[in-house]
Amino acid sequence: MKDILSELEDRRATARLGGGERRIEAQHGRGKLTARERIDLLLDEASFEEFDMFVAHRCVDFGMEKQRPAGDGVVTGWGTINGRMVYVFSQDFTVFGGSLSETHAQKICKIMDMAMQNGAPVIGINDSGGARIQEGVASLAGYAEVFQRNIMASGVVPQISLVMGPCAGGAVYSPAMTDFIFMVKDSSYMFVTGPDVVKTVTNEVVTAEELGGAITHTKKSSVADGAFENDVEALAEVRRLVDFLPLSNREKPPVRPFFDEAKRVENSLDTLVPENPNTPYDMKELIVKLADEGDFYEIQEDYAKNIITGFVRLEGQTVGVVANQPMVLAGCLDIDSSRKAARFVRFCDAFEIPILTLVDVPGFLPGTSQEYGGVIKHGAKLLFAYGEATVPKVTVITRKAYGGAYDVMASKHLRGDFNYAWPTAEIAVMGAKGAVEIIHRADLGDADKIAAHTAEYEERFANPFVAAEKGFIDEVIFPHNTRMRVCRAFASLRNKKLQNPWKKHDNIPL
Repeated sequence: MKDILSELEDRRATARLGGGERRIEAQHGRGKLTARERIDLLLDEASFEEFDMFVAHRCVDFGMEKQRPAGDGVVTGWGTINGRMVYVFSQDFTVFGGSLSETHAQKICKIMDMAMQNGAPVIGINDSGGARIQEGVASLAGYAEVFQRNIMASGVVPQISLVMGPCAGGAVYSPAMTDFIFMVKDSSYMFVTGPDVVKTVTNEVVTAEELGGAITHTKKSSVADGAFENDVEALAEVRRLVDFLPLSNREKPPVRPFFDEAKRVENSLDTLVPENPNTPYDMKELIVKLADEGDFYEIQEDYAKNIITGFVRLEGQTVGVVANQPMVLAGCLDIDSSRKAARFVRFCDAFEIPILTLVDVPGFLPGTSQEYGGVIKHGAKLLFAYGEATVPKVTVITRKAYGGAYDVMASKHLRGDFNYAWPTAEIAVMGAKGAVEIIHRADLGDADKIAAHTAEYEERFANPFVAAEKGFIDEVIFPHNTRMRVCRAFASLRNKKLQNPWKKHDNIPL
């Protein structure tokens, strides 16, 4: 018996070494942790239960039968994050460069199937050279099996991808279908075709970092939701994100103890909006002052900064926040911000996370580049997302809400539950200057008449009371009471039940 136990321990020790000490040192030399070190940091201490430690590939071509390391380049299993169950796979770059084989894919599919059955998030740590060339089409089939599970799991359990090394070719499409993608600066990259192929086909000379690095995907392409300095920071931030999310679409988000007063008054908010309607202010100040303990987890911070998305807690309950940012493009909606916010709203709706919308929007960004880029269809994505959402929706208009953008930003007409406005809110088809130039075109040559018309228009429409008279605004509230009013609104909506008409699925304008 002792011999058998000793053999088991020896086999486990060999499996844990992956590609061996030399390759582990090389991984550390690149500033990267190993697959197992990453799992240890991600999960609660001693909570990891591994599956398929001894699985080996079945390939016999190109001399592969002589190298059959245990685990086949991916570590899979389940564990807990702050006591809540998650499933995880972590690709091991020290074994065949983390390349995906038939059995490697089967290991990933197995834990994804279990996550779906048991209702728990899937966290994938990607560090792979791509498909294992020696296995040919079997490797490609493995990718497709993983993709199919990504699709089936979408909206059922949260899926989070960590790209912590190379992720190229077909490999990129699995993270692309997950809910959140995080990257590590200077050590991770994603692209469909690498720099060498790009140079051959298009004659462009570009580095891997420029083509698909963390900065590129968080600032330019919006493929990734966040970029971090190193593996340790990225894993810590994923732990923090998981704390905001439900385990599946069958449960509510977690409720955490909070040490903040729900009725907290923030007098500084009474002077947040400047006297001059064209002067910007930082909407993040409002978000932080509303949140429990000022804790705000921002998503896609570096992309489309004219809109802000992220998670806060109100009375310990997770709430998704969408807010216009007057500091960037005056808070206008455009193609990028519409796409960013629409995807976030749909995620929140899929997982029963209530949505708080903070509005200061002068309209959609004008220009040929926007129209040629399809701003109509992209703007409709956000409109569609808000309109189909059945979760509790609370909206606060702080200043401008003009034109179609007023409708789009979770208005009462899109089944908003509570729609509040500050006294500084202006709800109208357009700003006073543009409106007067259209209505009183005949007086354009007379500056005094135009000034009088403008003042009249501002008095009539540059306030929230016309909308309130029609019931489009439920209440005009004091800015300093916003946290209390919003907390009470969400508290009253905790048992909200709303269903859309039966359909196989909708056809959102993509």
